Amino acid sequence: MKEIRYLAFDFGLKKIGVAVGDSLLRHARPLSTLISETKQRRFEQVEAILNEWQPDQVIVGLPLTLDGEEQAASMHARRFANQLHGRYGLEVILVEEQNSSMEAQQLIRHLKQVDARQARRFSDEDDAVAAAIILQRHLDGLTS
Repeated sequence: MKEIRYLAFDFGLKKIGVAVGDSLLRHARPLSTLISETKQRRFEQVEAILNEWQPDQVIVGLPLTLDGEEQAASMHARRFANQLHGRYGLEVILVEEQNSSMEAQQLIRHLKQVDARQARRFSDEDDAVAAAIILQRHLDGLTS
């Protein structure tokens, strides 16, 4: 089985969480949070990360309502996914991201209780942790 390297994005108009993982280890880890005021700057940052990590596939979190319905943020995430595919020719997979941000914040709070040093590392990176949670959901769903 060929190893597949993934980059995952938790897309937001102001911040984008980024995580990395692969199909061999099936473990996602937070990478960084991109903050940009303009669309041009956003894609400069995205392109730099794509060039650095050279992913085989990209995961983009798809925000849905609690009822599983599309919402305004869904349209933005879909558009971002389409732009990644169109600009860079990458295979992009949308993964439902329900509660990933809340899970990320809970994980960081738990880390603060267990390992304050480790928690400081992720204290401003809850978007990156959310991206890792989204990617981990995808990796957990892969069949051997």
